[in-house]
Amino acid sequence: MHNKLLVDHLPSQPYSAGQAIPVRELHAGHRGEILQHLLQLNEEDRRLRFGTQTPNEVIEHYVEHLNFNKDNVFGIFDSNLKLIGMAHLAYLPEIKAQARAAEFGVSVLPEARSQGLGTALLQRSAVHARNTRIETLYVHCLANNKAMMHLAQKTNMRVEYAYGDADAYLKLLPASPASIVEEAANVQWADMDYALKVNLKRSNQAWWWLLGRPKLAP
Repeated sequence: MHNKLLVDHLPSQPYSAGQAIPVRELHAGHRGEILQHLLQLNEEDRRLRFGTQTPNEVIEHYVEHLNFNKDNVFGIFDSNLKLIGMAHLAYLPEIKAQARAAEFGVSVLPEARSQGLGTALLQRSAVHARNTRIETLYVHCLANNKAMMHLAQKTNMRVEYAYGDADAYLKLLPASPASIVEEAANVQWADMDYALKVNLKRSNQAWWWLLGRPKLAP
């Protein structure tokens, strides 16, 4: 029998250095960034993310077959437009007389950990799932996945360990005017944040072209 982590609630908007973290929905045009993000995970990180040893070829196949018309993918970009955190919200097949469910998977690059990115991605995915009539958000991971177990503790999940695996079930409330407005605000804010980073990067590139790229100190 699998473990079940029953989630009573999620915390309010996560913060890093006093600021909430913008999470942007990704589309097919981001396949390159998604692939580069996942390829930067080391062997152990890949095992924890996918539950097994995952060579480059498997990751390439996974990214190539992401269905953005069926599922949702969310990402967090740094100031250089590097994808440092991503979540895959995969809608599970509907089963008669059972709650509609979606599976949540998340990865964060080593240099961006312990900053609340995982919580932000979970919060964003949960709100979107709720607004698309999903009743249960499901997570499956290895019991020794410390990052996911930390996220479970941080979000007040009740955790039970058995057989080396863990299953998590987040019961979602029905969509409400407040949840719909919350998601719309998140979308607008994340898009604005991304646009600002794009403009800043272009401005920096223009200065580098005019003045020459600054030399790094030896």
